[in-house]
Amino acid sequence: MARIKIDMPDNYSFSTEMPVRISDINYGGHLGNDAVLAMVHEARVRFLNSYNYGELDIEGAGIIMTDSAIVYKAEGFHADMVQIDIAVGDFNKYGCDIYYLLSNKKTAVEIAHAKTGIIFFDYNERKVIPVPEEFRNRIVKIAE
Repeated sequence: MARIKIDMPDNYSFSTEMPVRISDINYGGHLGNDAVLAMVHEARVRFLNSYNYGELDIEGAGIIMTDSAIVYKAEGFHADMVQIDIAVGDFNKYGCDIYYLLSNKKTAVEIAHAKTGIIFFDYNERKVIPVPEEFRNRIVKIAE
């Protein structure tokens, strides 16, 4: 069976931290896969907020997550502080990918690599739209 591989970027333009809560722990006694995806969602919202954007208003456009992938590297445990570094890349006409590097803040051990694909969407017209140029320009400028 083929394994998922995410080619992670070399540089990240945003970082945030969150603790592993007791509700994030699964029956194996470590950070659950569903909690990792929830952390990725929260990190994306924080990232967008840092540009004064929201998921329903990025230069007037909304976004829809089209796919997600997570590769688990190590365990996370209750009360660990997780650092989540974010980069954006692989732009196409209608969207891009957002990359997330989750690491234990104290030990720097990588917990997970994640990627979400997003497309831009006009919720009033109910249709996919091109990436707003101002968003692309702001993000690419930060990544350089």
